[in-house]
Amino acid sequence: CAWSIERPPGDTAGCTFCHTSPEERCSTCHQRHQFDPKVARKSEQCKTCHWGKDHRDWEAYDIGLHGTVYQVNKWDPKQFDWTKKLADADYVGPTCQYCHMRGGHHNVQRFSTVYASMGMSMADRGAPIWKEKRERWGSVCDDCHSPRFAKENLQAMDESVKDAGLKYRETFQIAADLVKDGVADPMPKDLCPDWSGQHVWSLKIGAYHDEPAFGGKAGESGEFRMSNCSDIERLCFESVGYFQTYIYKGMAHGSWNDATYSDGSFGMDRWLVNVKQDASQARRLAAIEKKVGITWVPESFWKTGEWLDQLTGPYIVKNHPGKTIFDLCPDPGWLDTHHAPAEEV
Repeated sequence: CAWSIERPPGDTAGCTFCHTSPEERCSTCHQRHQFDPKVARKSEQCKTCHWGKDHRDWEAYDIGLHGTVYQVNKWDPKQFDWTKKLADADYVGPTCQYCHMRGGHHNVQRFSTVYASMGMSMADRGAPIWKEKRERWGSVCDDCHSPRFAKENLQAMDESVKDAGLKYRETFQIAADLVKDGVADPMPKDLCPDWSGQHVWSLKIGAYHDEPAFGGKAGESGEFRMSNCSDIERLCFESVGYFQTYIYKGMAHGSWNDATYSDGSFGMDRWLVNVKQDASQARRLAAIEKKVGITWVPESFWKTGEWLDQLTGPYIVKNHPGKTIFDLCPDPGWLDTHHAPAEEV
């Protein structure tokens, strides 16, 4: 993602330590110096990577009902017998591994609902196309609950995500209208080059917006930025990247408080109001400037600076004039934001 690949290595050490070769190593979960299945079966083994603002798995599980059952009983071998294989486990409550690696199956994504973009995707997770995936997940819940219980909780999650999507769209529309009307400060053209070496609006994801005001050509994609962008863009990113993810993760893990109060739905409310207020002030200021004949010239600190010059975009422009990341990586499948294989979506 742009907030990672555009920045210098020292800024993203936390990303790099997880999103590199450890993802493909047995020792990530089994521990190199203690290769013991009993250790790998405990939920804490997932905690190193699966926590944080934009992938709040551990927090959602830990403060949810299942996590509470686990924490108060995990020391009791009668309730959690770690010597048993996952296929034979009869825990008093589910661990991460019990649900997502059911029976010892190592494809974690197999036992999950639609996970696109860490929960940020506006996909309808209750749509018929996902029927098999949802039924597979529901079958895990059925180990301890009735089929009706699992179905109703999945439906509750769908409704929460759909409600979040309403705020998502409204927040982004306000920001998009500012850019199209030329009153966003700064505009994409006023910033240093983005992650790709271009000046495409950071919230122009995929081919959703083709108006020239967003920068770039039809089909060219921006990506979320959390550095060197307007406050409104940052609020939009945090609304969907953090708060909507909290809602999705919280509902998926039985952590309803997390989905609501802990910067979940209440957080999206707050950020939507902040975006509205900022947009209102921007438009009022633009109207005053127009009336008194002021031609605003954006500050130079948006385009250059000791730290900004270390970002990917300025590096590309300086060292490869006239090129973009797509010219330098002619087949960047991992960068393609609008042709992802269906199985990944």
